[in-house]
Amino acid sequence: MIQIDDAGSGSLLGGTCIGTLRVETGEYRYGIVPVELYSPDNFKTKRYLDAVVEIVAHSLSTLNADKNERIYVCRGYMFDRLKEWLEGNFHNWESTVINDPLQTIVETTFEEYAISLGLPRHYISYTKYPFHFHRLLKWVYADYQNRKGLCKQGWNSWQKYGNLDRKIYLERAVDSNYCCLICGKKIHKGSPARVVQYITTTLNRAYTHIEC
Repeated sequence: MIQIDDAGSGSLLGGTCIGTLRVETGEYRYGIVPVELYSPDNFKTKRYLDAVVEIVAHSLSTLNADKNERIYVCRGYMFDRLKEWLEGNFHNWESTVINDPLQTIVETTFEEYAISLGLPRHYISYTKYPFHFHRLLKWVYADYQNRKGLCKQGWNSWQKYGNLDRKIYLERAVDSNYCCLICGKKIHKGSPARVVQYITTTLNRAYTHIEC
């Protein structure tokens, strides 16, 4: 039995991880839909859906999947074009809800990918809903020029919030709860910090060390 699922399609940061698992043996393959396919022009034509087909086709090939092997694929929109491809190439597949073991595996793969893009590991471990849009947006604004290219810029939410006016100034940290959103290390209470301030539906401030 083979499971196919995605992780990261709802994350502002990065592309999307597509995972394929043969449950009985634990054989796992994955690929990343490049974030470039979420640029405004590519997003309009949904080129990221074609990349999903390419990734899964390669994964099934390396797994030597038989045309009659049972395949379960996630119901989500990311697999709309894959389902058309499966219909013409495999005889025993079904669109359904994907749970473990693959769900946890592919989510962990996406987390490691996000860390490779610069998102601090402890941010994922200790932040509630670390991939929530506005949490990631604050991380992006902390180092905007270097991080905007890591985002799904074709999204309507990016079009609305991805190029806001920003005010940058220095102030001393008033408590010990701040972490630098560039290096990920603690900003000590009373020490000077760089602040990036912007407004979405609320006032937001991203704090960094001055030297970062």
